[in-house]
Amino acid sequence: MHADAPFRDTSVGDPSLEGLDGARALDERQHSRIRWRSRRGLLENDLFIQRFFQRHGEHLTVAHARGIYALMDLADNDLLDLLLERRDVPVTDHQDEARLVLALLRQS
Repeated sequence: MHADAPFRDTSVGDPSLEGLDGARALDERQHSRIRWRSRRGLLENDLFIQRFFQRHGEHLTVAHARGIYALMDLADNDLLDLLLERRDVPVTDHQDEARLVLALLRQS
């Protein structure tokens, strides 16, 4: 998927998150699912993501999960373009959450 194309609607990537308050902390199973879904084929992306989970993993919320799932729907090269600020997040239902996570990924 090209970065200018909209994200696929993944129902926030995990059906157990549907309808939950964005401020709610992830439970252990949700956290495990999101870590598994965040595995990438491009080393550069994996480095950003690994540092993100090391710094923020214990404090992830449903809103973070929605943003992560939206970003993980992108192709590896499109995600790298976002991480390196070559592009901006496309307008989608989960755009705000994706931007929140992207800012944290860039800090990492």
